[in-house]
Amino acid sequence: MNYLLRNLGKDYKSTSATIDIGGGSIQMAYAISNEQFANAPKNVDGEPYVLQKHLMSKDYNLYVHSYLNYGQLAGRAEIFKVSRNESNPCALEGYEGYYSYGGVDYKVKAPKKGSSLKKCRNLTRQALRIKAQCNNKNCTFGVWNGGGGDGQKTIHASSFFYYIGAQVGIVDTKFPSALAKPIQYLNAAKVACQTKATDVKSVFPQTQDKNIPYLCMDLVYQYTLLVDGFGLNPYKDITLINKVQYKNYQIKAAWPLGCAIDLVSSTSNKIRVSSS
Repeated sequence: MNYLLRNLGKDYKSTSATIDIGGGSIQMAYAISNEQFANAPKNVDGEPYVLQKHLMSKDYNLYVHSYLNYGQLAGRAEIFKVSRNESNPCALEGYEGYYSYGGVDYKVKAPKKGSSLKKCRNLTRQALRIKAQCNNKNCTFGVWNGGGGDGQKTIHASSFFYYIGAQVGIVDTKFPSALAKPIQYLNAAKVACQTKATDVKSVFPQTQDKNIPYLCMDLVYQYTLLVDGFGLNPYKDITLINKVQYKNYQIKAAWPLGCAIDLVSSTSNKIRVSSS
């Protein structure tokens, strides 16, 4: 992402943190100071949370972590686990069915009075283990989060952050990115959680059919991830991004691109390009 944004080679304070939320996990990556690096703890396997990389003639201390089971689709399953097959306050009024993830079917039934934003928030915080015990300062979901700092002044959030935002009008899909604030997810959730499943299309016409029963849940989940999980100010500007404008091209950032940049940037690696 920072390569495409032409940030590499600049001071770490001028780079952008990236948050990518897939179906099964959510990834956080950003540059931290030398002082933070010197005091960085190791994970339970004894491996460092921080990588030292030489990119575009500049040394960076990179905090990188993948939070498994905190992705958008996995997150739904975690919320259903907490509700234990009882009526779920995150499900839209009038819906009853099953949600399948990881080979498991979860019974989904909305309360008779419909979904509740407050109760859904509480359930989501439980599923995310917001108050999980941690042996270090500055933790997210029970593990060290890098400590924050200047490397997080600018944030680019991608994948489901963009897709869910597009369904409720936070993002206009005519554009590859949009400036937004976490509070916008909560504001959209206030409307979605008061809407019956059968009426969603009339309020949010861009919502995909398969996501209709979970729209309240998805919006609450993303707001809770950003604000309660990663500690962002609800009114902080972040960039929701699907593609990056690079010269005359719009490029979708994905892990193969990052891997290629890493290899090309290393003077110690000889790269063989296959004709295939």
